[in-house]
Amino acid sequence: MTFHLPGKLCSVIVSNADQVLPVFSVAHPTPRWGLLDRYLVSAEATGLPARIVINKLDLVGRNPGFEEEIEIYRRIGYPVHLVSAVTGEGIDDLKTALQGKLSVLVGKSGVGKTSLLNAIQPGLGLRVRAVSTGELGKGRHTTTHLEMFQLEFGGALVDTPGMRELGLWDIAGEELAYLFPEMAGYLGRCKFGLGCRHDREPGCAVRKAVMAGAISPYRYQSYMRLREEL
Repeated sequence: MTFHLPGKLCSVIVSNADQVLPVFSVAHPTPRWGLLDRYLVSAEATGLPARIVINKLDLVGRNPGFEEEIEIYRRIGYPVHLVSAVTGEGIDDLKTALQGKLSVLVGKSGVGKTSLLNAIQPGLGLRVRAVSTGELGKGRHTTTHLEMFQLEFGGALVDTPGMRELGLWDIAGEELAYLFPEMAGYLGRCKFGLGCRHDREPGCAVRKAVMAGAISPYRYQSYMRLREEL
């Protein structure tokens, strides 16, 4: 599979990837769930499984709403890894998920990715950081080079540094709802069929599912924001 990460400042293509791992932190900074939805939509569009990695679990007390928010993604079916590079909690399970696979890591700076990579394999985060810093030749937050790093316990990973924003690649507006897995069972059941935008149309099955609590209102609003871009 090929994973495309087109942003305003860069275009990244990773071939033969097995999975995508969006990396966020519990706090400092708190997760930008809208950005996570962009990552997940991009993964769904390329048919790649996504595993959500949340670092800095040791700071969970500073984000009271975190458990409720991350549960939205668990209910959809996305695997969630809650880890701490400081305490080591969750690292062994994450290593098991990485073993034998080519994994693509995506995430903004500040989420503790260097420390997390060092926890996965001593010195790995420093190697990744050295390559990323050395290749940023067109200004801050601009990725010009990617490198694959082999894991001692099997598998490899590709880090995608410098991602400030993420656009949506080659996705038509009418296709977007199919990239939200929790909406799949309701598509085509709207009054206006497959042509429904799931916005203000009467008889929309997706909107009814939101009102019934089967689809998260937040995820629905996230869908609408992305729909406006297409």
